[in-house]
Amino acid sequence: MMGAIVLLHRWLGIAFCLLFAMWFASGIVMHFVPFPSLTEAERFAGLVPVDREETRISVADAVAASGIADATRVRLIERSDGPVYIVSGPSRSRAVHASDGRDASVMSADAALTIVQGYARQRGLDAARAAIVGRSDYDQWTVPNGFDRHRPLFRAALGDANGTELYVSSLTGEIVLDTTRSERGWNWAGSVLHWIYPTVLRSNWALWDQVVWTLSLLALIAAMLGAVLGIVRIQPRGGRISSPYRGWHALHHLMGLAAMFFVLTWIFSGWLSMDHGRLFSRGQLTPTEAGVMNAAPDWREAALLDRQPISASAREAEWFAFNGNVYRRDRIGLHDQTMIRAGGTPRDGGTAFLDVREIGELMARLAAGCAASSVLADNDDYPARSAVPGAPVYRSTCGDLWFDVDGADGSVLQRLDPSRRAYRWLYGALHTLDFPILLARPRLRDVVIVGLCTLGLVFSVTGIVIGWRRLRSSLAA
Repeated sequence: MMGAIVLLHRWLGIAFCLLFAMWFASGIVMHFVPFPSLTEAERFAGLVPVDREETRISVADAVAASGIADATRVRLIERSDGPVYIVSGPSRSRAVHASDGRDASVMSADAALTIVQGYARQRGLDAARAAIVGRSDYDQWTVPNGFDRHRPLFRAALGDANGTELYVSSLTGEIVLDTTRSERGWNWAGSVLHWIYPTVLRSNWALWDQVVWTLSLLALIAAMLGAVLGIVRIQPRGGRISSPYRGWHALHHLMGLAAMFFVLTWIFSGWLSMDHGRLFSRGQLTPTEAGVMNAAPDWREAALLDRQPISASAREAEWFAFNGNVYRRDRIGLHDQTMIRAGGTPRDGGTAFLDVREIGELMARLAAGCAASSVLADNDDYPARSAVPGAPVYRSTCGDLWFDVDGADGSVLQRLDPSRRAYRWLYGALHTLDFPILLARPRLRDVVIVGLCTLGLVFSVTGIVIGWRRLRSSLAA
């Protein structure tokens, strides 16, 4: 039995020692430079006040023109070619001109460039230097599934000192991603390596999922076998732990014992990052829950909201369904919005959000026995944040099922059943070390993460040396 463990660990180690080293090194990079994304602050900074004079069709007409029968949200934004409605359903989005209901998708590079130039000017950049440099369904920075409702995408270079590139949705005409030269460079050494994320593989989600899940599982098995051998081969001498090995083998043995707990928990939690419903729930609403929480409203009710004109300084207006009612929120600033419910009165300032009573009414329709909703604390063990800084997030507990709802727009941020709550600790806490005590001390968390990943990297290097020597001697024989 022990001989089989030795052989398995030896050859799995040779096969995966480079992968281990890559994961630890790229993990350090990822901690400081995440995968490129367009933050809400960046997106909002590129918006300009909506031209209400050119907004001539109703929300109901925009939904009808979009052809999205199950639309649950409609946003009004100002583009370089005038105001447009962005109509969104569970699986797709489409833009229509607010002046006449015509299709507002972006089909030409010239139209995309005009949008990019408007965004650049709003951000204080030289719009004349912008140029469209590509159009594709996938490239290295747009492989995540969240871009599916925007493909194909136009890629534009701004020609600035940071090497900024923007991506324009062909279906909505919105800027959906920005990257800089620095982000792209560091991510080749970070996320792309760590997630095994080359475009050719990641563009096929099912294949990528299976490949990375299998590699992670084999790596976990190799680490577990090494832990067994490391413990069995301990030789206590004079109250100290000693190794029967010499040279690189002894260093590998002793460093493995020192790093064993971290390596095992980190590789295990990394494998769980690829779970995707295999062992744990995915945190998604069931069809019944979605039918209650995301039901498409009667958009004709949105006409009731027209009695309250859209704020002249609003950069975005959004109509959304919540608990069978239609609401509108006017985004005046990143932190500021007003809200009105069809047939209700306007809310602004600190009251411009959904309240506890409204959340409770929805939960009463969703399930029996739901406890009173409460505002989520910033330091909650299961954190959820609104895209609007300062907006409340409400947690409703229905038996062993928790729902976290964004008070700013009524969206469900988290669905936490016992399985998902366990996953939060087994994956999130163990892999990113987002324990509350460390989150409250970010500099200490940085030191701990870098220190542990460095320990794992050095340990992996000892395995690379041993594996290379073993492989070289085997080939020479």
